[in-house]
Amino acid sequence: MTTSSYAEVHRRLVKLSDPKDAEGARRFFKTGPGEYGEGDKFLGIRVPVIRELVREYAALPLPIVVKLLKSPWHEERALAALILVRLYGEGGPDEREAIYRLYLDSLQWINNWDLVDCSAAQIVGRHLSGKGRFALARMARSEHLWTRRVAVIATAHDIRQGRFDDILVLAPRLLGDKDDLIHKAVGWMLREVGQRDLSVLEEFLDAHAGVMPRTMLRYAIEKLPPAKRKRYMKVGK
Repeated sequence: MTTSSYAEVHRRLVKLSDPKDAEGARRFFKTGPGEYGEGDKFLGIRVPVIRELVREYAALPLPIVVKLLKSPWHEERALAALILVRLYGEGGPDEREAIYRLYLDSLQWINNWDLVDCSAAQIVGRHLSGKGRFALARMARSEHLWTRRVAVIATAHDIRQGRFDDILVLAPRLLGDKDDLIHKAVGWMLREVGQRDLSVLEEFLDAHAGVMPRTMLRYAIEKLPPAKRKRYMKVGK
């Protein structure tokens, strides 16, 4: 399906909205004062519906995708992020470079963990695969929470290919990060490493468990046998 205006897409989404789901999403995504999603607005559209809309709007002109990405409505930003993932996957080298640059220039709008998690590996991780060490390290040093999370989640692409170097470099540098959402992301990626090579995860834990934030450690050891989880939790800080 093609369309000629952002307004047409917005009207479609409003028709699919549900006030009760919107209220639940505002609580779930921590939109209260001082919370990480402060002030975000929700229409109340569930993720499976948004993913169906990606197929429906696959041919949406890029300027409209960008307008959706800058929308105050969370679900419109989610739709845009997922369309960009699709466009990146279907594009040639020039299109992929352009989408990668657009994504990095738009991180102020990719501003909640779900938006990061559905797109960072598929765009940033895929684009930087095998050559992203310095770019990811620079992003991981950002003061912007979501830029740091993008850096971490981007490593999922190479982890799925059995390549762990980037997360093993980033993780020690983020042990002192102030934000729990980064601790969760790093722990999650380490757990994914362990799912593919347990010895690599255990080597990391043997070196760092004593100084890992508790949330990061719990996420990293979640799939280990109970006795090993207990041992690592005892040495954790």
